[in-house]
This record gives sequence, structure tokens and C-alpha cells, in this order.
Amino acid sequence: MNSTSASLFLSSITTFLMLPCIATSMWLMDKAGRRSLLLSTIPILILSLALLVFVNIFNLGSILNATISTASVVVYLCCFVMAFGVIPNILCAEIFPTRVRGLCIAICALTFWIGDIIITYSFPVMLSSIGFAGVFGIYVAGCIIAWFFVYLKVPETKGMPLEVISDFFAAGVKQAADASN
Repeated sequence: MNSTSASLFLSSITTFLMLPCIATSMWLMDKAGRRSLLLSTIPILILSLALLVFVNIFNLGSILNATISTASVVVYLCCFVMAFGVIPNILCAEIFPTRVRGLCIAICALTFWIGDIIITYSFPVMLSSIGFAGVFGIYVAGCIIAWFFVYLKVPETKGMPLEVISDFFAAGVKQAADASN
């Protein structure tokens, strides 16, 4: 099997593995909750990216390096699809008041796309300047920051009606305004 065929094969396997992860995510989101799902999958993202960094720094042999790298990427993609791929969009749709929800969702989507473009187009530049381990080390740091952000700032919205979630966030804004006065 040549490299092009192997790449296509691994891409299709990864895509087919993501489908049950999406179904599992839909089930877990309502059972475990959005925040819990994020807090439990981010460490897996960190570990899989850290393994990529480790394999790049230490040469364990080409077959072992390729196996660990492939497994790390597949695990990362599947866990990403289960949590970070969908939950931020769902939270954005839940946390804003009805009167501004459409505009806020559009701003969130724009922010996600701008972030995606920045990561996509900065990757080759960073790769050539700080190397593979450096780039993925930065991604590990980003996931660690994301975990702390979710832990400290993201509330659980599982099972809450949109009106209650809106009132919850409105009360938080009112408390912050009262505290500043």
C-alpha cells in the first residue's frame, strides 16, 4: 500500500469511527451533561496531543512512532467530535436571551470560524519555526487552559429549559453590575 492509499484508508477509518462518537455524544450530553462531558474529554485531548509531542521528541522506531501517532490522532478526533466539536455551539444557543440569541449565535459562529482560520493558517508557519513538538505543545497548553476555563466558568445546562438558563445568566450579569456599584 503506497502512502496515498494508506492516507486515504486512515482518513476513511477515522471518519467512520467518528460516527459512533457523535451518536455517543448526543446520548451523553443529555445523560452526563455538557460541562461534565467537556471536563472528561479535555484530559483525553491533552493526553493524545502530549503523546504526539512525546513521539516526535523521542524516536521509538518508525513503526511504533507511526502507530502511536495514528492512534493519538484518531483518539483526539473522536474525543473532539464528542465534546469540543458540538458543545460550544449548543452552549452558545442556550446561554443568550431570546431577543439577542440569533445575533449572538452568529457572533459565536464567526468567532469559531476566525479561530479555525487562525489555527489552520498559522500551523505551517509555526511548524517551520518551532517544529512539530513545539506546535503541539502549544495545543496541549491551549487544552489545559480550556479545561480550567470550563471548570471555572462554564455552568451545567443539562435539563434546564432555555428560559431558566437565560434567567440564570441574567442574574449573573445583574450580580456583577450590583457588585461594581
